[in-house]
Amino acid sequence: MQQFKELDPILHSQLRLAVVSLLIGLKEAEFTFIKEKTGATAGNLSVQIDKLVNEGYICIEKTYKGKRPLTICRITKKGIEQFDLYVKALQEYLHTNKKGK
Repeated sequence: MQQFKELDPILHSQLRLAVVSLLIGLKEAEFTFIKEKTGATAGNLSVQIDKLVNEGYICIEKTYKGKRPLTICRITKKGIEQFDLYVKALQEYLHTNKKGK
């Protein structure tokens, strides 16, 4: 019997996975754009982004757009690699499930 790979607990959170998925395609995005696309509250999104930053999956740049604060999130090389591993692990789950039928 095949043993399943453990899914990355950082990416297995719905909101963190959504953030990384957005950044995989865009490479970078403003906090407000991510908030709008995910439907998350600012507070929850901020907490989840901090977790991704602490793990090295994304980096943030805090700057200003005119007089307004602006936070830009960027995917890192580690974030891309971890996302790829996560997707491959999920594919193994799905492939194994199909073989079992």
